[in-house]
Amino acid sequence: MSSSAKLVITESHAVKRITINRPERRNAVDVETMDLLAEAFAGAAHDDSRVVVLTGAGDAFCAGADLAAVNAMEIQNFDVTTSLREKTNPLVLQMRALAKPVIARVHGVAVGVGFNYALACDIIIASEQASFAQLFIKIGLMPDGGGTYFLPHLVGYHKAFELMAIGDELSAREALALGIINRVVPLQELDAEIDKLTARLARSPAVALAKIKAGLNYSRHGEQAELAAALDWEAVNQADCFHSPDFREGVTAFAEKRRAMFGKAPDDPAARR
Repeated sequence: MSSSAKLVITESHAVKRITINRPERRNAVDVETMDLLAEAFAGAAHDDSRVVVLTGAGDAFCAGADLAAVNAMEIQNFDVTTSLREKTNPLVLQMRALAKPVIARVHGVAVGVGFNYALACDIIIASEQASFAQLFIKIGLMPDGGGTYFLPHLVGYHKAFELMAIGDELSAREALALGIINRVVPLQELDAEIDKLTARLARSPAVALAKIKAGLNYSRHGEQAELAAALDWEAVNQADCFHSPDFREGVTAFAEKRRAMFGKAPDDPAARR
């Protein structure tokens, strides 16, 4: 087992388990956590594991990016395009390029980029308590982390637009019905289901699994190239959202635990009613 304050990695019976370990922040990721995740997946490409499981500590899978790490004063000079290109996007590409099955074990909320981390996996197994949402719109942002690529491939343009433009939460059963996730089980049965699946995959021929993953990616018109282009498009265009008054209001409202009033400056008294 290896661990840091923010990530725990275990390996047993050829299964590598990567756990985001920030339960006090509902496993929201900051820059250090993103770096640790990238290191963990880079290591998985060369170690003896045959299956990788991604999950979170406590009662959440991942609550997205850690907004507490950014305040309204820092937004003006923050280079979000470079951050996405150097931190978020390489991790998503690593997950898709990894020649091993990656399973998302989602037992609680998977929202924002946390939802898109799950979408970057090969199989998503959720508990009945799990929920999913593209919450970016609620703080004045567009999706990143590959959401604009993954979601329309799964649910079609119109449903993807609705999920992103409205930002409503999906229950695990609703996500299953839309074809976003593979299975839903009671929480008390989740680990047994994961163990059964990982054991079966670990016994399977590794080269064949790698080629199945590569073949499915190739069948989507060369996924790595298209995904990389989509990720970079997100990185460039997220900057317009990130430097908008609406995002500053969204971050301020989040910190003040109130509803955001978009179209009003954060210092407008009407935004605080």
